[in-house]
Amino acid sequence: MSAEKIQENLTGKQQKEPTGPPYASNEDSREERVEIPVYIQTLLHQARAASRTLGSMTTSVKNDALMAMADGLEAASETLIEENAKDLDAFDTGNGQAAMADRLTLTSERIRAMADGIRDIAKLRDPVGQSSGMWERPNGLWVGRVRVPIGVIGIIYESRPNVTADAAALCLKSGNVCVLRGGSEAIHSNRAIARVISETVHKAGIPEGAISMVERPEREAVVELLKQDRFIDLIIPRGGPSLMKTVNTYSTIPVIKHDHGVCHTYIDADADLDMAEAVSVNAKIQRPSTCNAMETLLVHQAVARNFLPRLGNRLIGAHVEIRGCAKTRHHIPDACVATEEDYGREFLALILAVKVVKDMDEAMDHIHRYGSRHTEVIVTRDYGRAMRFLRDVDASAVMINASSRLNDGYQFGLGAEIGISTTPIHARGPMGLEDLTCSKYVVYGSGQIRE
Repeated sequence: MSAEKIQENLTGKQQKEPTGPPYASNEDSREERVEIPVYIQTLLHQARAASRTLGSMTTSVKNDALMAMADGLEAASETLIEENAKDLDAFDTGNGQAAMADRLTLTSERIRAMADGIRDIAKLRDPVGQSSGMWERPNGLWVGRVRVPIGVIGIIYESRPNVTADAAALCLKSGNVCVLRGGSEAIHSNRAIARVISETVHKAGIPEGAISMVERPEREAVVELLKQDRFIDLIIPRGGPSLMKTVNTYSTIPVIKHDHGVCHTYIDADADLDMAEAVSVNAKIQRPSTCNAMETLLVHQAVARNFLPRLGNRLIGAHVEIRGCAKTRHHIPDACVATEEDYGREFLALILAVKVVKDMDEAMDHIHRYGSRHTEVIVTRDYGRAMRFLRDVDASAVMINASSRLNDGYQFGLGAEIGISTTPIHARGPMGLEDLTCSKYVVYGSGQIRE
């Protein structure tokens, strides 16, 4: 399919000249648009064609494109903020949506952080072509494995416009084509970011279609995208239960979930209480709208009397609503009654569920019942219990004496992340460059045949 025909199908209009990279601007009226299946398949034809070229591009070309992408975002900062304001003006911040509004907001500082994250990715080792070694078989055959791009990755996400840049950068560096579909609540922000990065990397030598955005806001576009196993190799969803349900229902493509985070911190009987207070406060209030923020605090009954009143004062002073069990409310009189629904809930706000437990076994049972296998923390000075917690608790990251907010690709030295996978297949935890590759066998022979 020609570039002219692709652009015609994307916009629903005849084009006299190709208009550049297919970030798929759709300012046309609804009557002029093509049907969604045609629109999606046209976009994916070009994405698939770009995959073959991008997968074999040199590291230096990819790094130059990433640096151009970062510079382009900073240069367009004012425009990006103006487009983001359109999304914020249309967004309903009521009904508990303050956390999503925070995720949606772009500032000059956040744009600068996006650009810096992209530059950090450019500095990282390219995983493509890395080998895990070779071994010789008795017949003289040499066998080995090397890392290769996955291919075309569809990324469906909600609210956070920065994901557009982060995902595009990580996919580009790892040799993958990305097809992005952000939420309708961030459509102006995502369009603006996609245009900047598509144009800048194309000028730097990256093929058209390597970074594509599905701009059609209809839900049908997501459903159609999830059926395109002929063109897309992997789907990565990032969002709430409604998105996950849609992906689980309709996807014919392998999925790596980046699901909700019901993160626990357990304060052990042998914990350093000063450390426990600092870790707990940071995990809850540093940025409560993120998936790695603490949602439930579990406290050993042996330290509850000394620990909970002091922690309660700190949290209430920071406007945290505490919902606790009867023992918690005994030590923190201003706490509300915790219901069964509060345990296992992702608040994404200044709300914390607290429970006093009799021992670590009860804490781990609680985590097993209510946790989302995202991030779990123990604060203790007891080496044996720390090691048992690491071994027995199932999560993408299990941490000792550290805030759950540190479960993050940048904090782990991976650069920006595509998300935090809660799926135990292929990749788990913050997904960086290596997690966006798979492997293939390479075999060197000298005429061997199978007898």
